[in-house]
Amino acid sequence: MFRRTAIAVLAAALAGVAALAGCGSDSPAASSTAAGSGTAEVSGEINVFAAASLTGTFTQLGKDFEAAHPGVKVNLNFDGSSALAQQIDKGAPADVFASAAPKNMDDVRAKGTPTTFAKNTLEIAVPKGNPGGVTGLQDFADKNKKIALCAAEVPCGAAADEVFKAAGITPQPDTLEKDVKAALTKVGLDEVDAALVYKTDVQSAKDKVEGIEFPEASKAVNEYPIATLTDAPNPDGAKAFVSYVLSAKGKAVLTAAGFGAP
Repeated sequence: MFRRTAIAVLAAALAGVAALAGCGSDSPAASSTAAGSGTAEVSGEINVFAAASLTGTFTQLGKDFEAAHPGVKVNLNFDGSSALAQQIDKGAPADVFASAAPKNMDDVRAKGTPTTFAKNTLEIAVPKGNPGGVTGLQDFADKNKKIALCAAEVPCGAAADEVFKAAGITPQPDTLEKDVKAALTKVGLDEVDAALVYKTDVQSAKDKVEGIEFPEASKAVNEYPIATLTDAPNPDGAKAFVSYVLSAKGKAVLTAAGFGAP
């Protein structure tokens, strides 16, 4: 009787040990699965290279992104799209590239798949009060007027070439600027009678310049692509920032600045 009771107690004890061992082996596996299913946390610094015409919007988007991800720093580098593409291909530590035209995005070798996130068109910018008496695109052929254009290698310059061809006009620029912001600055300082810039730039500087629309602008619509860089120092941050630009919040900022939907 005693022997049968002892055996029964021993069997129960062994069953309890086995059950505990089973619980112990299940717990790490469950933890491992849970950890593996989580998304990567965004941290560190994110280097964003963006076209000069995106200065206002991406400055706002950068601040909004940092607010949504405490501790993260968005470093913004604004320049002409062609200059940015060259910087990236020469090894500049960029995580994200946002170009004002597909051509300059195509020039970058080590990049992910670009996504068009906005559109823009040209508009004539004149100083407040329009002292030069500019009325339309034909004034850009007037040698008596001071004219600023973007250089041909940057998107605003390439777009200007298209609209002049469409209008049958040969422009007579007094200065060719490295990017659209430089051309706009000339107008704001009253150094030129007119410049051909993006309508979003006219809107952003409406306290210093006035805008004149012209029908040929529809002949050169700029599409803005954005992409992560394949050798990005912060790939998780790059993906998160691009997703933010493409989100409803990002689109709202772009729309408010006058950009068109892709």
